[in-house]
This record gives sequence, C-alpha cells and structure tokens, in this order.
Amino acid sequence: MPSRSPRLVAGLWCATLTPLTADGGIDHPRLVEHVQHLLAHGVAGAAPFGTTGEGPSLSVAQRRAGIDALLAAGVAPTRILPGTGCASLAETIELTRHAVTAGCVGALVLPPFFWKAPSDDGIFAWYARMIEGVADARLRVLLYHLPQFSAVPLSVDLVARLAAAFPGTVAGVKDSGGDWNHTQALLARLPELSIVIGHEPDLPRLMRAGGAGTICGVANVFPDLVAALLAPNVTAPTEAGIARFIEILFAQPFLPALKSILADQRRDPAWRAVCPPLVALTAAQQASLRDTLRAAGFA
Repeated sequence: MPSRSPRLVAGLWCATLTPLTADGGIDHPRLVEHVQHLLAHGVAGAAPFGTTGEGPSLSVAQRRAGIDALLAAGVAPTRILPGTGCASLAETIELTRHAVTAGCVGALVLPPFFWKAPSDDGIFAWYARMIEGVADARLRVLLYHLPQFSAVPLSVDLVARLAAAFPGTVAGVKDSGGDWNHTQALLARLPELSIVIGHEPDLPRLMRAGGAGTICGVANVFPDLVAALLAPNVTAPTEAGIARFIEILFAQPFLPALKSILADQRRDPAWRAVCPPLVALTAAQQASLRDTLRAAGFA
C-alpha cells in the first residue's frame, strides 16, 4: 500500500509517564532523564501530559513548565508532542499556543471532556475556536480519540469535517479507543492524515493497512517490544507477548501498575507516585505484579 503522507508523527512515540515530587509537582530532573533515556533507546519522540502522563490532573502552569524543562535540557522540540487538551477552551488555547511557540512538532488535543454526549456540531465548534484562538500557521493538531476516558468520541465524520475545514492544521488522529473498526474507517476515509494508535496489539495490522505508528504507554518500560510490532514481518511470539503484557498490566489499575514497573526497572521508588484520585499500588499488589511479570518472562 502506498505511503500515507504528510505524517505529523510516525513510528514509535511514547505516551510519557510523569514523575512527581512529594508535594505533587512534576519532578523535572526525572522527567528529563526519562525522556532522554527513551530517545536513546529507539523511541522517535515523547508525548508528555496525555492520559499516561496524567495531563488532565496537572495545571496549565505545571504542563508549561514541564515542556520548558525538556527544552532547556536540550530535547529537540520536534521530538515533543505535548498533550494540551483541557476541559476549558481558554486553557487549551493557552497550552497549545505555548507548544507552537516552543517549536513542538504539534499538539495532542483531547476534546472537551466534562460535558457528556455533545453533538458533533458542538465538538467541531470547540476545535474550530481552539485552532482560530491559537491563530498560528505553524499549528499542527493530532486529534485525540479516547472515548473510554473522555466519554466524548470523535466520529469519523467529525474528523473528516475538521480535516476539510483546517487542511494541514488537523494533521492526524491518535486513536486510542481500541476499536479496530473505527481505526480502519479512519484509514480508509482519511489517507492524508497521520493515524496512530495507542492499543499496542493492533499495531501489526495498522502498519499493514498503511498507518503511521503509535503513541503508547508500554514504550515507557518495553520500547523494544513495541518497536518489534512495527516491523514488516512481526512474529507470532511478539504478538502473543504484547497481548500477555497488556493482560497483566490491566489486571491492576493500569497507570499505577505502569509506574510501578518503571520504578522497579529504575530501582527508583519515587516513580510510583501518582496524582490523586489515583492511588499507588500497595506493597502486596507490587509483589503480585512482579511475580506475574517474572513468570511471563518480563523480568
């Protein structure tokens, strides 16, 4: 199948975990070290402050400062795709404008997630006002479809309407719904967009269908495993391995579990901290998770 272009992001990007200080702020030194580690181990770019990065639990000022810390440490802005979606339109505009001014490759933008069951017309108007409010020709938006968390799905018709109204600016979709039929419809209807997914087990067929790649949480802890799913001749054991890892991860609250795995890998318990209302795994849960991963070959 011919390549789909232009692509805002392609290949393996990491939905980056956010380390926290004791008072609930972002631990900038650990964040910088983690992103630099990912980039040195085959990850094409970092997407901080999305769902895996607990972005909706962080303030606008905290997210701005986190991006600034990465840039000050020498992380190339073209390798940063920050999550900028907020329930507030004004705050989304502020964060997105900051990302554009900083030179980031684009912005990953959730729909407004407080009001439930909005119409496509209402969601279209919100995104249109956001784009027009940023008012910068450099803006590139990756729409964020995550209905199991946001409760605000982005229909294929809505995505097509936004792409037609803002060509070039609306550059792609992160489809994290885990519904292959929805992903397949986006690929068929909108070949000009960069379609990436968050559900790692669907990666082999996404790549076969001409998709761009992934922005995913597993890359925080096993980037090599995810990279193998992007290969043209992915093996059955690799596909089985990612399916088993996802099964283990989601047997616990997934975000505290993912942070616990990273804390063990880095031998750094500070990584276990999460933003309330999330709660870190108990010692018993940590031990059970370690044992299950070890038995499955994820030592």
